[in-house]
Amino acid sequence: QVNLEESGGGLVQPGGSLRLSCAASGAVADIYSIEWHRQFPGEQRDFLATISSSGRIAYADSAEDRFTISRDNTKNAVYLQMDRLKPEDTAVYYCKVLTYTSAGSRAFWGQGTQVTVSI
Repeated sequence: QVNLEESGGGLVQPGGSLRLSCAASGAVADIYSIEWHRQFPGEQRDFLATISSSGRIAYADSAEDRFTISRDNTKNAVYLQMDRLKPEDTAVYYCKVLTYTSAGSRAFWGQGTQVTVSI
């Protein structure tokens, strides 16, 4: 079991920045990768970025060059730096952990953090 706690969401003006945090606890040694997703009202969650335990990073096209994922292994935390935010970035942002053990792989989700980009 891995527990995730997201933070850092809030209200920001267009063009502003936010840094989301995802802190993991529990069976952190089993974590293979951590991802960020977002969900617009009435839609399914969309993948944004991922970082593996080895540090390999990949982004969705929607992340463009404005979002940056990073991790601090000493704190079991992953971050999503979001710059030049647009109103269309307004969504609930979730972190997702993939674990791998001899029993197979599992996914765990955080509770989500609201990001609102508005004047």
